[in-house]
Amino acid sequence: MMRQMLVGMIFVSAALACVLWLTQSLRFVEMIVNKGLSIGAFLKLTILLMPGFLVVIIPISLFAVVLFTYNRLIADRELVVLRAAGLSHLALARPAVILGLAVSAVGYMLSCWIIPVTVRSFHEMQWTIRNDIGNVLLQEGMFNKFGEGLTIYVRSRTPNGELTGLLVHDKRHAQRPVTLMAERGALVYTEQGPRVLMVNGNRQEVTPGTGKLSLLYFDNYTVDFNTATGAKHDRVRDARERSTLELLAIDSSMENKGELRRFKSELHSRLTSPLYSLGFPLLAAAVLLTSGFDRRGQTAQVITATALMVAVQALALGASNLSSGNLAFVPLIYINAALPIALGLWVLARPPWPRRRTNAASGTATAT
Repeated sequence: MMRQMLVGMIFVSAALACVLWLTQSLRFVEMIVNKGLSIGAFLKLTILLMPGFLVVIIPISLFAVVLFTYNRLIADRELVVLRAAGLSHLALARPAVILGLAVSAVGYMLSCWIIPVTVRSFHEMQWTIRNDIGNVLLQEGMFNKFGEGLTIYVRSRTPNGELTGLLVHDKRHAQRPVTLMAERGALVYTEQGPRVLMVNGNRQEVTPGTGKLSLLYFDNYTVDFNTATGAKHDRVRDARERSTLELLAIDSSMENKGELRRFKSELHSRLTSPLYSLGFPLLAAAVLLTSGFDRRGQTAQVITATALMVAVQALALGASNLSSGNLAFVPLIYINAALPIALGLWVLARPPWPRRRTNAASGTATAT
């Protein structure tokens, strides 16, 4: 049973991960089309997003597999044989519990260590792509616009980074627009910011008032991006990028109370989210194993278990959002995570409820 659940969970998780990967990859199509993002960078960006989804996908996949496995055992009458052998509800649920504990351990590794690293790498890479003039924004064969008034055309780029066939139109000074052309050049980085070095070209400018064209030939000329692109500000890391140790060390006296609430809420959500990998399969096992056999199938029980799982997941999102606004709601995060585990274990471990059946002969109800 455990092997079947494990294999099923892996396949369902992989299928859901592929669907999410396809939906999330659409966000970066614009970067490929408009900014020349390479396929390798695209794949890296989308893969860095996946660990964050696995924490949600895996508990749901495990819940679905446990629900399917026990439903099939009931339909094939195999559960009747196992009960006849003397196995209790808790013993029958043991494979789901053991697998849930193992997956919870993996979830803690993802939530507390891997996800902060991947989210930070994703945001840093995205920040670099959006601000990297040389590798992304300065594309070949296109008129590349930078800020207000600066347009650069590059015919081609050599493997060593040299630019050929440069055309620059600079109208950052509206009264004195300038056009520059050069045979070749390069993008150089200085302490003052990135600049285009142009070699063997000319500078064309129309003199205000006279309308005469002024032509200047040059051997070397530089064009800076500072006034076009603006200053590059430092990136501020959000709560999901912070390591668990950083979140634990957050000082409650920090000035920005909104950030403090978000950091605390992220910490508590990070510590409780892997517990759903144990709570969801316990919910599925508790509902199906205690329902008994019904010739008409277990449709009602499957719907009940699914509704409970969806309700718990919705309450988890609600508790996290509420705690981001008010830390007084933080206990709800822990209550919501612990309730499915406690309820599932209690239902599986308690003695069966006495059932009442009607005696057809006497018309009296007797307890069994």
